[in-house]
Amino acid sequence: MSDRDHVFVTETIRVPEWELSERFIRASGPGGQNVNKVSTAVQLRWNVESSSIPAPVKARFRRRYGARLTQNGDILIEAKDHRSQGLNREAARKRLAEMIRGVAEPPRKRVKTKPTRASIRRRLTTKKQRGAVKALRGKVSDED
Repeated sequence: MSDRDHVFVTETIRVPEWELSERFIRASGPGGQNVNKVSTAVQLRWNVESSSIPAPVKARFRRRYGARLTQNGDILIEAKDHRSQGLNREAARKRLAEMIRGVAEPPRKRVKTKPTRASIRRRLTTKKQRGAVKALRGKVSDED
């Protein structure tokens, strides 16, 4: 298979053409008479569950975009920004590639750090100062 048979995501991840389903619909907006005659907007459908991307990437994709998935596990991307079908098709595929690229790399593990002695001291001094300011806000007595 050539590069034209895939949607390139990263060096290791490519979505084969046969996993994508496209439907062309009429778009609203500018385009003159063309907008009434030609279906230029694209609905790109891709099933995450049956895709060939690695399992950890699928899991991260489901976690991040789960609210956008259909009951069948499809992601539906609509592109209608351009006046031509080809450009909208390309835009939808780029958007899909960006979404996958966003979850392709696993998130970094957080390394716990211990606060420095100076930062602890600064925190406690500011807490004491705030406490002192608040203590001054007490009720005023009429003792003369």
